[in-house]
Amino acid sequence: MTDPRSGYERNTVSPITVVRELSSEVRELAGTTTGLDIFGDDQSVVAMKVDGRTRDLAAEVADGTTVEAVLATSDEGLAILRHSSAHVAAQAVQLLRADAKLGIGPPITDGFYYDFDVEQPFTPDDLKALEKSMQRIVKERQRFVRRAVTDEQAREELADQPYKLELIGIKGHAGDEDGASVEVGAGELTIYDNVRRNGEVAWKDLCRGPHVPHTGYIKAFALTRSSAAYWRGDQKNPQLQRLYGTAWASREDLQAYEFRLAEAVRRDHRRLGTELDLYSFPEELGAGLPVFHPKGGVIKREMEDYVRQAHIDNGFLYVGTPHISKDELFYTSGHLPYYAEGMFPPMDDDGQKYYLKAMNCPMHNLIFKARGRSYRELPLRLFEFGTVYRNEKSGVLQGLTRVRSITQDDSHSYVMASQAADEVKHLLDFVLKLLDDFGLHDYYLELSTKDASHPDKFIGTDEQWETATAVLEKVGRESGLQLVPDPGGAAFYGPKISVQIRDAIGRTWQMSTIQYDFNQPARFGLSYTAPDGSHAEPVMIHSAKFGSIERFLGILVEHYAGAFPAWLAPVQVVGIPVATDHVPYLEDVAARLRKQGIRVEVDASDERMQKKIRNAQTQKVPYMLIAGHDDIEAGAVSFRYRDGSQKNGVPVAEAVDEIVAAVRDRT
Repeated sequence: MTDPRSGYERNTVSPITVVRELSSEVRELAGTTTGLDIFGDDQSVVAMKVDGRTRDLAAEVADGTTVEAVLATSDEGLAILRHSSAHVAAQAVQLLRADAKLGIGPPITDGFYYDFDVEQPFTPDDLKALEKSMQRIVKERQRFVRRAVTDEQAREELADQPYKLELIGIKGHAGDEDGASVEVGAGELTIYDNVRRNGEVAWKDLCRGPHVPHTGYIKAFALTRSSAAYWRGDQKNPQLQRLYGTAWASREDLQAYEFRLAEAVRRDHRRLGTELDLYSFPEELGAGLPVFHPKGGVIKREMEDYVRQAHIDNGFLYVGTPHISKDELFYTSGHLPYYAEGMFPPMDDDGQKYYLKAMNCPMHNLIFKARGRSYRELPLRLFEFGTVYRNEKSGVLQGLTRVRSITQDDSHSYVMASQAADEVKHLLDFVLKLLDDFGLHDYYLELSTKDASHPDKFIGTDEQWETATAVLEKVGRESGLQLVPDPGGAAFYGPKISVQIRDAIGRTWQMSTIQYDFNQPARFGLSYTAPDGSHAEPVMIHSAKFGSIERFLGILVEHYAGAFPAWLAPVQVVGIPVATDHVPYLEDVAARLRKQGIRVEVDASDERMQKKIRNAQTQKVPYMLIAGHDDIEAGAVSFRYRDGSQKNGVPVAEAVDEIVAAVRDRT
């Protein structure tokens, strides 16, 4: 028998195992039981897993199953909550604009969106009106009722929705990349009705679900913005209006998110880059091609000097390679067969194709191959600052964090297979010390492996992948850090460990990577003489500590909100005279600091002293040394810090020692 309220078969069940967070219990339940019977008194539970499969709480459970609560605060629970909110937003849009045609409305990181074909773009006033309409829908506690339909029934019910009809036509071929998979899959089609308490259907949408039981579960939401978007992400398709929103398990969580958004705006590295005169993105050069101004160049040089010396200290040999190569090199490496879409189109030189390099590794392989190698040389570690070029789509470019010209602190370790685990550990220790030195202390590891369902996207045998993955997993677990799986995230040539850092406002960024490569040595015919005199093939381990210097710098700007630690600050000290007569004294102090390698300026402008202090604070200078008549007589300075605190009458020698120590110790 089918329950018309839920669309699920009714069964007699007994017993079942109920799992709530870390506890479980076996229940003897007679008669028909749904997830609502089990969890309906707790609105922190928005769905359930029945033997591992996520279902609506309206679904019934069968004899002997394990039923697990899906909490609104979990990643999966938030996705369900946000997808349900997207339905509520779409219902509100069609109440405001009855002619709106529905596109796709998937959950995304921190929120959701829904695409609409409407005559006029949404305005800020529209968003306010839509939020009020959504609040009314939430208060109505409309039930999300799932029902299966045939293709013909779906086409009949959605005859006035051309984009839904297109989705019905691609059933079984919908992908995650454009959000279509939330609507149609390989199995049956389902429609979710929003049903009022009197049984009236208020609205409906083609959807796979699951959803929260009713709209009253949506406790905290907001519409954030709208923008233009091509249907299914293809610029050949019609341009729609995309409505963005967010939803959270509680009002407190929403407020915390809104605070993070405000902080993200305050810390935006693109804005700070202009305000602090660090870098710019000239239109004359093209999208994704930044230039570094003198102050930004100081930070970039400090980063380069640090990581160059760190590589030398860790046994790496510095090399250099060209920016272009004949196409054969990238066929050998596998980049043209497997990564061509990420490379710029070739240049033609009398019939010979040349490519801008997207990776440094093929050229490092040529250095290894330039002469015979012995096992005594291994590990052989090669390193360079290699600028590579990737043809990123213009829509994904974002300041320094996504560029087309990428300077990598790129290194490759060539090792015997027996040395691979030790080398990965060596590299991971190197990476973690670097992150700590740059003030990034909150991180975890992610293990990216191959996607077995798409073997055509990866090179190598299953055995090779299993061996490589086992090495990385072992080192990752022994590190004591959290190790999170990332199925399908590997490069085409091997699995990788990446370090994921959390910045000052809790956002996660992928930073350094360590990749195990058993493919390129074979493709390039690399070998070394083994202890027994035979020729053996090395294992190649890629590692990038910054990853991209540009991206790392952009993240640092946002992490510190532009207020860099003293050792990285473009200007570390500003001398501020109380009057013009005091400038020579501060110039002498500045000379003492410069002899110690400190970057110092003296503000000899005609501005008043308080304005000079404000200017230095706006530029986020770590230290201000103020000098007036009394300071000069005492051979001292007033020592003012970036946070506004101040020490008066500090002897010059003591002030110099404090600044030099802070820079030396990277505090």
